Amino acid sequence: MQYEQVRYEVADGIATLTLDRPDKLNAYSIRMMEEMIDAFDRADADDAVGAVIVTGEGRAFCAGADLEMGAKVFDAAGGPDSPIRADGSIDYASPHARDYGGRLTLRIFESLKPVIAAVNGPAVGIGATMLLPMDIRLASEGARFGFVFARRGIVPEGASMWFLPRIVGIDRALEWCMSGRLLGAEEALAGRLVRSVHAPDDLLAAARALAREIVDNAAPVSVALTRQMLWRGLGMAHPMEAHRIDSRGVLARGRSGDAREGVMAFLEKRAATFPDHVSSGMPDYFPWWEEPGYF
Repeated sequence: MQYEQVRYEVADGIATLTLDRPDKLNAYSIRMMEEMIDAFDRADADDAVGAVIVTGEGRAFCAGADLEMGAKVFDAAGGPDSPIRADGSIDYASPHARDYGGRLTLRIFESLKPVIAAVNGPAVGIGATMLLPMDIRLASEGARFGFVFARRGIVPEGASMWFLPRIVGIDRALEWCMSGRLLGAEEALAGRLVRSVHAPDDLLAAARALAREIVDNAAPVSVALTRQMLWRGLGMAHPMEAHRIDSRGVLARGRSGDAREGVMAFLEKRAATFPDHVSSGMPDYFPWWEEPGYF
């Protein structure tokens, strides 16, 4: 795919995905969604990528949905694939009824590589909810966050009703979403939405240092499995479900070249060079879940 609204660069094992519509404050469009999904597909397929950093060009991270269409931006009527029937009723089961923010956040959720957000400025609407399935979020001192949907007459999107309470707690999630007010970086830090706050010039360096710690020290297949184990474990009803999965993981990974290398590197007091790759080394029980359909 030829990118028009994002940039994708790989250097030293780290992919940097930059939202690149600075004149529009990196406002989210269908085109941007398609390019970001493609970029995550590329990262997962590339064994040279050990981690992904997502940031924005210019003074914003993402100002939310592109509102240039006015009130029609949230109205799915009129197109040839519209889920709005001629009588005004809605075909909720139509694949075209799916929220564009959720299509992105679900793709990020499925990532096999760790995802770090470097929030360089305002992150509003989908700009805030796309952060939620990312694993670690760092913010610039000038970052602002807004779950502003109720102030626009709609509701939270991007599957944020699942992600946000798990990250910040139900009471804080309700407060932020029902009020729709903007949050400063320090409030986001206190609420555990972000890991740390940095001077603007230090933000990307901090994100890269964190990515470097993962890329340089951890086995990529183990990282991919760990990411999915912890995220998907949030929906498990009993710890026995987790026990079944981690037992498979210990058995399968314990027989791997990565495990042998990890032990020998420790004993020999040297850095490990893990031989297995995500593209070819995932164990035979992966994936252990059945992916739900939209309907």
